[in-house]
Amino acid sequence: MKNTIDDKRRVVVTGLGVISSLGIGWEEFWKNLMAGKSGISKITAFDTSQYDRHYGGEVKNFDAKKFISKHKLKTLGRASQMAIAAAKLALKDGKLKFTDRAREKMAVCVGTTTGEIGSLEKFNKYSSRNVREQFRMNTISFFSANSISSNIAREFKIMGPNFVFGTACSSGNYAVGKAYDLIRTGKQDYVLAGGADGFSRIVFTGFCRTYAVAPEKCQPFDKNRKGIIPAEGSGMLLLESLGSAKARKAKIYAEVLGAGYSCDAKNMTEPSPDGIAEAIRKSLVSAKVRLNEVDYISAHGTGTKENDQAEAEAINRVFGKETKNIPVSSIKSMLGHTMGAAAAFETIACCLAIEKQEIPPTINLDKKDLDCDIDCVPNNGRKHQVRIALNNSQAFGGNNASTILKSINA
Repeated sequence: MKNTIDDKRRVVVTGLGVISSLGIGWEEFWKNLMAGKSGISKITAFDTSQYDRHYGGEVKNFDAKKFISKHKLKTLGRASQMAIAAAKLALKDGKLKFTDRAREKMAVCVGTTTGEIGSLEKFNKYSSRNVREQFRMNTISFFSANSISSNIAREFKIMGPNFVFGTACSSGNYAVGKAYDLIRTGKQDYVLAGGADGFSRIVFTGFCRTYAVAPEKCQPFDKNRKGIIPAEGSGMLLLESLGSAKARKAKIYAEVLGAGYSCDAKNMTEPSPDGIAEAIRKSLVSAKVRLNEVDYISAHGTGTKENDQAEAEAINRVFGKETKNIPVSSIKSMLGHTMGAAAAFETIACCLAIEKQEIPPTINLDKKDLDCDIDCVPNNGRKHQVRIALNNSQAFGGNNASTILKSINA
């Protein structure tokens, strides 16, 4: 495999930021992933007594005041708070010093499923009680989806373009793919990219009413899997050109080689192996990577019957006989489904798999579904040579996105 892009315009990841139910900061996050720990617990964000499901992936040890001044917190919803905190961690990890030029040459790309839906829920709560003095009317501006990227830009005085991708559970990969394009084409030198979603009664209720929520745990690729576990969090990455990273002697986690996208154009909720396979193929073509060069696949792996089977079938269609040589794991088994943040967390996991030469497990796997014919790294992480990693994501509406990352030393 040869990279034909101008060496200076190659796109690399130099900073990682994590706010998750498995830890604050990538170090704790990765330690718990590799240990196969679960971030799932009983929901405290709201009363679940009217539901028959009571578990979620809440971030219960997040203190926004450690990252954001008290007066600014009053103007921010939970998704923005977590996104800003994750961005601060990524910038600190990347050791990037802000100059006027850096602010002008930086973009923000964020994926989300529901934006600041929690702020809307609060607004509705107070409005229905006619207690307007408890909830200022100007907070109606808090819950527009684009507020997340705008709030990040405002916090750091970033003057480049900012984008929000609303392609639901694949939007984190769309954000990273857009960042790749902006840097590769020379439009920006730096991009903060990732995803964020806060825990939401609306989302929880919606999935419960479609019978898609598991009772207590997420079991991707297990024969008796029962659905997703809704969750929240934010994962942000600092991406920049290789020329910039080398000039400032930054640590490089991985190189982004390419991305592929597709739409099933079929069913709003039922995933299609055809569409998933098409996104994977397009990512391989974009990255100029051969089938036998992929060392690890981070699966979308939601724990629903339909998604896991469709994704496993798509992987087999694309990789054929090579499939047996590629470990495939789902970190949603530990994190739950963090919606717009999911693919961002999985991109971070791919970077760390490349950095650490080890891969996280799929936990809660008691009896593998024979219709999911993949090596799903059951229950225990493992040491493994990872030079090239593929990150898959799918979403309602049939929106599929795959990204490919590579060790800078490979």
